[in-house]
Amino acid sequence: MQWNLTKELLSEIRDWIADGKDTALLEVTKDIHPADIAELINELRREEAAYVYRLLEEERAAEVMLELDEDVREKLLSSLTSREIADFVIDNIDSDDAADVISELPEDKQEEVIALLEDEEQASDIIDLLTYEEGTAGALMGKELVKVNLNWTVAQAIREMRRQAEYIDNIYTIYVVDDKDVLLGTLSVKSMIFASSSMRTMIKELVREIKVRKVLDTASAEEVANIMKKYDMVVLPVVNESDVLLGRITIDDIVDVIQEEADKDYQMASGISEDVESGDSIMTLTRARLPWLLIGMMGGMISANIIGVFDITENPQMAVFMPLIAAMGGNVGVQSAALVVKALANKSALDESLAQKLAKELGVGLFNGLICSLIIFGVSMLFHFEYHLSLTASIALFSVIIFASFFGTWIPMTLHRFKIDPALATGPFVTTLNDIFGLIIYFTIGHSILSL
Repeated sequence: MQWNLTKELLSEIRDWIADGKDTALLEVTKDIHPADIAELINELRREEAAYVYRLLEEERAAEVMLELDEDVREKLLSSLTSREIADFVIDNIDSDDAADVISELPEDKQEEVIALLEDEEQASDIIDLLTYEEGTAGALMGKELVKVNLNWTVAQAIREMRRQAEYIDNIYTIYVVDDKDVLLGTLSVKSMIFASSSMRTMIKELVREIKVRKVLDTASAEEVANIMKKYDMVVLPVVNESDVLLGRITIDDIVDVIQEEADKDYQMASGISEDVESGDSIMTLTRARLPWLLIGMMGGMISANIIGVFDITENPQMAVFMPLIAAMGGNVGVQSAALVVKALANKSALDESLAQKLAKELGVGLFNGLICSLIIFGVSMLFHFEYHLSLTASIALFSVIIFASFFGTWIPMTLHRFKIDPALATGPFVTTLNDIFGLIIYFTIGHSILSL
């Protein structure tokens, strides 16, 4: 049965915390998933969250810490001592997760936690991972893996595998290395058990002669995600420039990366400049949203100035179609930009040059523009609008759709070329510019036709 956190239950849990009813708290959390406990802690105040967290068993406490929202985790970590973080959390999670948690601590507390770790190898692995720049394969990888030497026998390899796998939850594959830890190939557990004729069989007789898909430790997280997605991989080995095996990246880490990138792109497309949540403070939310609102406001002022320059009082009837022209230009531009951004993210846009993409969008714009312009001309005539005004709106709409298709394609491609996130093009940036240029096109055509 799925656990459901209701307002009534949350209120009751808060009462138990206030009254120190540890037995009741343990009873409600003992059989639920760590993600459900994290959901509960996310709703509690910092002192309450720390109280519940300290009641959990070490392994569950570590799993819960990884499931918490980032801002809640940061506050909870600040409530725990260095010893509690080392014993409750770091000792019970993989090296990549441990490095992520420690990186959220102040520098002095990072050193304290690492110094308190009893496992020197674990401490060394975490220190190594902390040296990698965020967003790289090295920062994503975990050090826990199973590897065997090319020159070992099957019996020797199995003994080593048992030792290595003691703290690993899932063994996806076995990596074969030489004496210098250079990655040479892979083995499956099945091949180790069934393919060998005896326990004295050498590993080099079992390893498959195939090119191992791997990634450099300096590769971007986006590149890692694309490789694992393209080849349906659940684990990817990480090597350095000398092909020395350093670690592995598992699919759960990449799912998190994909989700973070999707959230980031969605926020950017919505005109939000920072990574924020609805529960953040008013000042944080304002700081994230205000810049693009100001840009949109400046765009509106420019549009108002354009109306003044063209002096709408000469042809006041043109005001009727202004919202339509602006809205259609913005919609078409965002559609074109969204398709290009998606193609760039999937690397499929690399198959076509800028000229090819622009030519294709020009064709799409011609068809869409022709259909929409004929519809608006027919509808406006049906409602007895003046002929020249209907013609103006029709020709202007046709022109604006073509321009917006072209512009919405060119902007993200250009941003990508200059190493700027093209998701920026799907938000207020393209919409505002299309509004401005759409009105310029509309009034230019209108003054040409209505002045005849």
